[in-house]
Amino acid sequence: MLVSRRISMWSLPAIGCWNPFAFARFRVSCASSQLPVSPKDKTLRTIYNSGVIACLRASSAELAMSAACAALNGGVSVLEIVMSTPGVLEVLQQLLQDYPTRTLGVGTVLNVKDAKNAVEAGAKFLMSPTMVKIIFTDSQGIMDDLEGEFLYIPGVMTPTEVLTAYEAGAQIVKVYPVSALGGIKYISALKKPFPHISMVASQGITIESTGDYIREGASSVVLSDAIFNKEFMKQKNFDGISQLSKLAASRAMEALEWKQQSSLNESCH
Repeated sequence: MLVSRRISMWSLPAIGCWNPFAFARFRVSCASSQLPVSPKDKTLRTIYNSGVIACLRASSAELAMSAACAALNGGVSVLEIVMSTPGVLEVLQQLLQDYPTRTLGVGTVLNVKDAKNAVEAGAKFLMSPTMVKIIFTDSQGIMDDLEGEFLYIPGVMTPTEVLTAYEAGAQIVKVYPVSALGGIKYISALKKPFPHISMVASQGITIESTGDYIREGASSVVLSDAIFNKEFMKQKNFDGISQLSKLAASRAMEALEWKQQSSLNESCH
C-alpha cells in the first residue's frame, strides 16, 4: 500500500533527532483510512508546534480574563491559568467559548480533586510544579472517566525525576525551576541522556532566551512574567501584553523552524 506523507512547515518534531515513526507530528494521508487522534495527543502536538505556553496568574477573575484575551489575541496558542487565580474555572470556561481553537489548561495542580474539576471545566492539559502521582495512578478511580481526555505535565528537577515521571506515563515533563538549575545549559545537559523525553522549560525564562531553550532541546517554554509583565498587569496595559505575546510567538516559531531545518539536514546525511 502506498502511503503519501505531506510534511508541513511546523509539523516536524521539536525534540531529539528526526524519526518519522516516533512522533505524531506528521500529516500522514493513507489511501484507506487515518488513525484517530486522541484529545491528549492533539494537545501534545499543539504544544510542540507552538513552542510557548503562556502562564497566567492574576488577582481577580476580571483581570485574568482581560489579560488572557490580550495574550491569545497577540498570537500565543497555548495558555495555562494558575489554579490559585480567583474564578479560574469560570475564566477557563468562558475562554473556551471565545477561543475554541486554542489549547487551554490549568497550572499548579496539586491534588486529584483540582485535577478532576479542571478537566471537567474543559482544561486540555494540567501542569504541576512536581509530579502528583495520584493523577497518574488514581487509586480511587476519580479520573477513570477522563482518561485520555487531558495531557498531564508533571514538574521535574533531577535526572531521576525525569525518568521516574516518564516511566510513570508522562508524555512530556516540565523542568522546574529551570533558571535556578542552570537554565539553557541544564536543558541541554538533560537532553543528552534523555533525547526521547519531551521537556518543557519553566521558570524565569525571557522572550529573548526562548529561542535558545528550544534550540538546545526544549519542546516548549513556559513564559509567565515575560508575557504577563507585572507592571502591565498592574496598569491593565493589555495592548502591551498583546505585543509581548506576539513577540514571544514569533521568537518560538523562528527557533522551531531552525530546529526543523536542522533535523532535515541531519536526516539527509
